[in-house]
Amino acid sequence: MTRTTRKKDLMEQKLRDFKLNTPNVRFVRILVVGEVGAGKSSFINSVNNVFQKRITCGALVDATSGTSFTKIYKTHYIEGKDGSRLPFVFNDIMGLEPADGQGAHVKDIITALKGFLAEGYKFNPANHVSEKDYKTNPKTSDQTFCLVNVLDANKVSFIDQKLIQKMKEIHEKASECDLPQVIIMTKVDETCPLVKGNIRNVYTSKKIKEKMQECSNLLGIPMSHIFPVKNYHEEVDTNDDVDVLILKALDQIVNLANDALKSQNPSVSSE
Repeated sequence: MTRTTRKKDLMEQKLRDFKLNTPNVRFVRILVVGEVGAGKSSFINSVNNVFQKRITCGALVDATSGTSFTKIYKTHYIEGKDGSRLPFVFNDIMGLEPADGQGAHVKDIITALKGFLAEGYKFNPANHVSEKDYKTNPKTSDQTFCLVNVLDANKVSFIDQKLIQKMKEIHEKASECDLPQVIIMTKVDETCPLVKGNIRNVYTSKKIKEKMQECSNLLGIPMSHIFPVKNYHEEVDTNDDVDVLILKALDQIVNLANDALKSQNPSVSSE
């Protein structure tokens, strides 16, 4: 067993054994947002791949159309070894686009943050969610406890200003709700030749550090909450080095969400 494999196995087991601070809440919910094509759904799949030790496709992705493949608000669960569900879940959102009337509405995302977006809600770029579509009596586990912003390392320097404005509005609303926020910076192997040659170079690459700083400047999220990763995309098998980066990010996300659950006293009922 290699040193990387041992490290991966320890990180994975830690998350498999994870217990929430509030025992009467079954899950902490993690909301994943980002531009169309940034790798939101691929990140969710990559997390699942680590725990299933194989390539999965629970969150559907589309690499060709240039439009968001996520049409329905859906909870993605991570299955443990015994078939039970691990205590953290992900929600994918239709991708953001610069133009109004395209991609997810900011109001839809804010509604999801607060736990009022119903499972199975169908995103409509022409109209945002209305109060008649709100979930009634949401539980604590329906609320978001960590916001994950997914940014493409190749495109962070060229993001449209209108899109940046939407992202900042979501960031501000999440901050008002005292939600922890992180950035998952994807496609790092396409950004730096050193990382493409060896994914282990990701945290020593000057290019990757510069891109992380750009992400930090964009949304005001500290460098310690920015995680460079390589999502699974074309692979047919999992890889320990890729898994370690995914697990490093997930460990921080889950701990931040758990801290938020402990510190907040939601007015909604608990599950």
